[in-house]
Amino acid sequence: MPRLRQIAKAQAHAAAQQIYTMLFGERDPVEVPGTATGTPGNWWTVFAGSPDVFDHAVAGFQLYRSPKRKLDPKLRELGQTRAGWARGSQFVYSQHCKAARSVGLSEEKIAAVPHWQVADCYAPVERAVLAYTDALVYDGGRAADGIFAALKAHLSDEEILELTYVTALYDMHAVMSRALKLEYDDVPERIVEVAAPAAASSDVMAMVDTKKE
Repeated sequence: MPRLRQIAKAQAHAAAQQIYTMLFGERDPVEVPGTATGTPGNWWTVFAGSPDVFDHAVAGFQLYRSPKRKLDPKLRELGQTRAGWARGSQFVYSQHCKAARSVGLSEEKIAAVPHWQVADCYAPVERAVLAYTDALVYDGGRAADGIFAALKAHLSDEEILELTYVTALYDMHAVMSRALKLEYDDVPERIVEVAAPAAASSDVMAMVDTKKE
């Protein structure tokens, strides 16, 4: 379950109700969850807890999907998908594998996103986008001059700004999805102590100590 309360259809503000109807029909998604793409749909019901945040997020989606954008949607989706993988968000990664497919990225390129560094299917501009995405997500924006030069060899300043904005936006969404346990990121914590047998010593490295005479 998400860590924050979900907003029922009857309590949602007008913009959320409109999207609820588009996604869930006449169902209340809190009572009967599930979207046509297979997700529970609780990103929407949790974000509706703050109408201003909901509307701001939706405006961000509309911005990157606008026909006014200069950046090739295939490059955008490479950044979004890699951001989901790099940040460890099953939800962002899975959804943008689908979105990447919808804008025409090949199955080979989608499948290679996790190991792009050793894949030979990407064009130079795509490799530059993936390297820049890793700099944004893994290195917190510390992008080496060589990476930026590779971007500028292929993309305009406006395209690079759009790429930076959208990729950083989806890094944020990946972080929020994990923190709030939304959608496919509602998973148990993997890093836990694994119990030892009852008779085992608590000194797990005792075997390396020099044997006493």
